[in-house]
Amino acid sequence: MKIYIVGAGPGDPDLITVKGLNILQKADVILYTDSLVNEELIAKAKPEAEVLKTAGMNLEEIVTVMVERVKAGKMVARIHTGDPSMYGAIMEQMALLKKEGIGCEVIPGVSSVFASAAAIGAELTIPDLTQTLILTRAEGRTPVPEFEKLRDLASHHCTIALFLSATLTKKIVKELQAAGWKDETPVAVIQRASWPDQKIIRTTLANLDEDMRANGIRKHAMILAGWALDPNIHERDEYRSKLYDASFTHGFRKGVKP
Repeated sequence: MKIYIVGAGPGDPDLITVKGLNILQKADVILYTDSLVNEELIAKAKPEAEVLKTAGMNLEEIVTVMVERVKAGKMVARIHTGDPSMYGAIMEQMALLKKEGIGCEVIPGVSSVFASAAAIGAELTIPDLTQTLILTRAEGRTPVPEFEKLRDLASHHCTIALFLSATLTKKIVKELQAAGWKDETPVAVIQRASWPDQKIIRTTLANLDEDMRANGIRKHAMILAGWALDPNIHERDEYRSKLYDASFTHGFRKGVKP
């Protein structure tokens, strides 16, 4: 016995994987977070499927439904926004299901961080500028572990993607500045990436809080920060990769020196 935990992608119903869509269309029972998952995607379920909204349910209620349906011989799909591995709260569900002798198969999805990067045409890892991307969130009501404080992570001066942090911009600015980030560091904010009402703000670290306030963004937003977000970075030849450099030799091509 098992259930399927499916990543629905960031919002655009076309951004679910083929495997995820196949499971959605075959499932007898679908549980989804109605505050985050696109209704157009859920509408692709078979007409006779039982569709349950979970935004108003707690963990035990959700798991109880899944257990009852699976034990009744139903194919159950739990649909999560983005990719289930990122702030998906799937481990607690899997732990309770395991106690009932029910396994899980996780189907990855397109994370909002990558939909956000696509929305602004950004490459988050630029040769000779940054080769590291940190996925994290600012500390709010839910604490972060001692060695994962934002200013400590920011000390690496690489690209940072901040989930679940749209209401904590003052803290974000303070922590990055404490880590030595310059006020003019580029920042991009993408609200509801890939949805029809997607909103994009290009700003700087110093202006982040004010620009988000002025645009009324306080939820459903990805904050991307770092010099890889410079909208003019593509104009700088010194940051081109070696991969397609005519003089660079690799396993599939011999480089030719000018």
